[in-house]
Formats: sequence, structure tokens, C-alpha cells
Amino acid sequence: MTRMPALYIPHGGGPSFFMTGERKQMFQQTEDFLRAIDQHLPAKPSAILIITAHWEARVPSFTSGSNPTLIYDYYGFPPETYALQYPAPGQPALAARAAHLLEAAGFPSFIDPEYGWDHGVFIPLKVMYPLADIPVVAMSLQANLDPVLHSQLGRALSSLRDEGVLILGSGMSYHNLRDFAGQAPASHAFHNWLDQALSGDWQTRTDQLSRWRAAPGGVASHPREEHLLPLMVASGAGSDAPGRAIWRGEIGPTCAGAWAFD
Repeated sequence: MTRMPALYIPHGGGPSFFMTGERKQMFQQTEDFLRAIDQHLPAKPSAILIITAHWEARVPSFTSGSNPTLIYDYYGFPPETYALQYPAPGQPALAARAAHLLEAAGFPSFIDPEYGWDHGVFIPLKVMYPLADIPVVAMSLQANLDPVLHSQLGRALSSLRDEGVLILGSGMSYHNLRDFAGQAPASHAFHNWLDQALSGDWQTRTDQLSRWRAAPGGVASHPREEHLLPLMVASGAGSDAPGRAIWRGEIGPTCAGAWAFD
């Protein structure tokens, strides 16, 4: 089985990829990147384990339904965006295996057969794999939002990559919605810092990411860190090889990025 990298990708702004006009144009570069995601992978994934910024749970949790419902957790968008569908199958066996890997590493976990897929899951995947023919399991963040813990969770899950599973952190590397344009310079400074912080081995990346708040533009880019933490899981699932910047694009005046971990 071909070993997959772990990736951290931007999932966009709500359902913007599936709208028209100025809102879609703002996220066009992001959409183009996601549509071409296969060029960054050695093969088609056997399954996708996607860590979403939009689900926080007391312990790391995994969707285990065979056909999870969609959670339209965005507000004020056109009616047609609440009719979007993504009928990819779930994979209960992968959820169980991921939970077992966490528990074997000393972390509690929970398998949730009822929870659905929020827009951090189905929106980017609908762009990346529109045929919905790859099984998907979603993973929550742990509610204390500890960056080191999330790197350790990624390490515990890393063996899934040897089984062709794509570990996919779904967030936004800039997520200041209250001052989206005003903090645009901070977004560029923070991305420059991220490129450097992610270029080290596993321990160096973990140490650097744990100090993201002290980074140039860090807090201005992330008043709250939930959209950054899927990056910690993806980095944690990587080896000692340096992380690779695979995309940087513009969303209005700000920038967003994506990284791969071999």
C-alpha cells in the first residue's frame, strides 16, 4: 500500500465554493488548489480521516456511521447551499481502528455513530472528490485545544498513512472573521513564520507550533485557535522529514496556505 502524506488544507468560507459572484471569486484560488489535490498525493486514498475545525469534543471523537448526515453549520447563505449533498460512505472499521490507535497510545477516544459531517468536512471534500467515492471518517478536536496534545494525537494515528489513508487537517491558516481585511498584513507575516516553523523535524515542529501565539501575526490571524489545530494533527502525523508548503494563495487581501507532511 502506498504511504500517504498527511495534509493541512483550507476549507474555505462556508459554502462559498458553491456560490456565484464576488463571494465565489474571493475563494477561487482556494477552490482551484483543492480541485488539484491529487497532484500532491502518490495515489488515490483508500479512505480519508479528516480532522475538522468545527467539531470540539470532550475526548477525541470519530464519526462511525455508514452514511453520516450533513450538518449545515453556516448561517445567512442562499437557500441552495443548504441543499448540497455529499453521499460518500462512512467507514466504521476505520473509526474503530483510529480510536484503538489513540487508546493504545494512552489517549481516550470515542466512536460516535450519530454525529454527522459539518462543513469543514463535506465542503472541501465535495471540491476535492466530487464523485464521493472515497470512504470518510471525521475526527473532532479535543476541547482543551492544547496544541502539543493534538500533535501527539497525530503521531498516534500516523500508521494509518501506511494503509493508504489520507490524514487531512481541515481548517484555515488565517481565521480572523471580525477583522478579516484589517489584519491582512498579519496573515502574511504568520504564513512566513509557519513555513519556517514547519520545516523542522517532528519535535521541532511540535515545539514551534506550541508557541504559535508568540509568532508574528499569530494572535491577529487566530483570535481563537480551532482553525489552526488541525494543522497540529497533520504535522504530528508526519515523519521527521520537513513539512512542505504546497500552496499559498490569496483570499481577498489575506493569504492562506496548505502544507504536506511525509
